[in-house]
Amino acid sequence: MVPDRFVTVLIYPLHRLRRAGAGLWQLQNRERLRIRDEMSATQRLVPLVMKQRNGEHWTVEDRREIREHLHRMAALSPYMVLFVMPGGLFMLPVLAWWLDRRRLSRQNRDGHSS
Repeated sequence: MVPDRFVTVLIYPLHRLRRAGAGLWQLQNRERLRIRDEMSATQRLVPLVMKQRNGEHWTVEDRREIREHLHRMAALSPYMVLFVMPGGLFMLPVLAWWLDRRRLSRQNRDGHSS
């Protein structure tokens, strides 16, 4: 028979590794969905930009919407750099953790709770 202590010594690190892997998977999936949602929200940008080229003029509402789209795209730029860098895709969970940590510290500083 194998002593219980021996089994515990073998199983515990595997259990922690499995939990860490599941956490990374959830983090990556959450950020993937966030990127997808942000990219789909900027689909209306091209027709707005082309409006000026086609001889129409931008209204105040069009300019506001263009500004909002550009802000969304600027927020995604760190993610896009990761996709361009060789091996950068593996850093996506680290970037997501860092951005989430910044958001949480900002909420704590402002007195908001999540």
